[in-house]
Amino acid sequence: MTISLTLNALSAARPDGSPLFSDLTLSLGSERIGVVGRNGAGKSTLFNIIQQRLAPVTGTVTCHGRIGELRQVTPDTDTLAHALGIATQLDVLARIEAGQGDEADFAAADWTLPDRCEQILRELGLGNVSLDRLTASMSGGERTRLELARIWLEDVDLLLLDEPTNNLDRAGRQAIYDLIANDKRGMLIASHDRELLEGMDRILHLSTAGITLVSGGWSEFADHRRKALETSHQQKAQAEREIAQTQRELQSQKEKKDRRAQSGKKLRASGSQPKMATDALKQGAENAGSREARLKERRLGAAQDRLATARERIERLTPLTIELPDLGFPAGRMLAELKDVTLKHGTRRLSSNLSARFETGSRWAIRGSNGSGKTSLIRCICGEDQPHSGEILRAPYPIAWLDQHISLLSPDLSLMENLLQAHPDRTEGEAHEILARFAFRNTEAHRLAGTLSGGERMRAGLAVTFNGIDPPQLLILDEPTNHLDVESIETLEAALQTYTGGLLVVSHDDRFLETIGCNRTIELGSDCILG
Repeated sequence: MTISLTLNALSAARPDGSPLFSDLTLSLGSERIGVVGRNGAGKSTLFNIIQQRLAPVTGTVTCHGRIGELRQVTPDTDTLAHALGIATQLDVLARIEAGQGDEADFAAADWTLPDRCEQILRELGLGNVSLDRLTASMSGGERTRLELARIWLEDVDLLLLDEPTNNLDRAGRQAIYDLIANDKRGMLIASHDRELLEGMDRILHLSTAGITLVSGGWSEFADHRRKALETSHQQKAQAEREIAQTQRELQSQKEKKDRRAQSGKKLRASGSQPKMATDALKQGAENAGSREARLKERRLGAAQDRLATARERIERLTPLTIELPDLGFPAGRMLAELKDVTLKHGTRRLSSNLSARFETGSRWAIRGSNGSGKTSLIRCICGEDQPHSGEILRAPYPIAWLDQHISLLSPDLSLMENLLQAHPDRTEGEAHEILARFAFRNTEAHRLAGTLSGGERMRAGLAVTFNGIDPPQLLILDEPTNHLDVESIETLEAALQTYTGGLLVVSHDDRFLETIGCNRTIELGSDCILG
């Protein structure tokens, strides 16, 4: 395997100097390495260091060959041809075909470019898009596909992909999975998409507590994490046993010492032995006892250190848990119902004859390609829009809609202020208690909402949504995993598994939908409901 990239003893820090990760040593050839970690763990920083936009605190980066990188922002003024980086080459070919090419044009001409461009755009679902179209008119998903097409057209040796499946529908995700699986170049891929991570050769986990590098895909990494947690629990239990045993031995030794002291006093008081002899016996016993006590104290200190280490590791490896309130309603209570609903956007029909009944305990997924009308359907269910035809019935119970940006949170207000603004009947003490249940304890409750990571925003959104006097019976989530790290996705999954209300989820993340138990599907674009 030819080595394209070598990271040697790399360390990085945040702008305030606090550490991100340290002692990262890695060699990458023609393999795929998935990079994971909590939001803010340093994934983007690592990519910036590799691209020499940032300097590491310590360590070196050696790269042989050219690097291609997925950009997160495409300029709105670009045409597709400019965004793909092929406008100049296409102009060269156009001049030659028009009989106006010169010697330099013929030397620079890439005659395979049009066919390669057509093929990659077709594979990514952009086959019918004109190269003269402005990127400003493209959706987020289309821009992501365009960026991926640009990278695959480039002559590079190593790919850095930061969340390549974000904003993509199911077809777009599958196209990326196939492209990555069939490409032989080395790749570093930062992602929370567990299906994508499943196809990696290695998983690199970044954390301030240390670097973890595991061979295999996501399942192997999850198994490694589970075993590490089990081992930490065993080490904690062993350390606790050692501490208890050593403390008992120290107490027993103290009691023996006290008894010997009492016996010595009686012996000296009786005068049956010379004072010099009794003093020597006393000193010898004290010396021996002190040595034994010091050994036990050192053993106790070592066990306490091991216990602290095990507890820290358990806390780090154990997923954060939050609990949604039990709504107390029996399963099967009607919350909303679609009856022969047709949706339109302008003159374009999005879907027709949709019928579905949402009940407490039911779990529905809404699927469809980008632009198929998923958000339009949600707005109609919530009563914010009306369908083109058909009827939507709603029971007199609250419905909550959390979009992927958790827009219900005011970014300039603290979490405490957001919660009290939404529920003015709550006291500050109650608000503190509520936020603590969602892992915002003490001063965390006073953080500005605008400073939160994706996972923190989701937790805060759930805290605000579910802690009024009348919590929602139907929860609608719109692409809830888009801006979450894997740990936050797992926390959300665990919370939703215990939710007793109705659940309606727009998502392209099949693993997420399966884990939370979505067993009914509204498929937009095909005018059918699958159950």
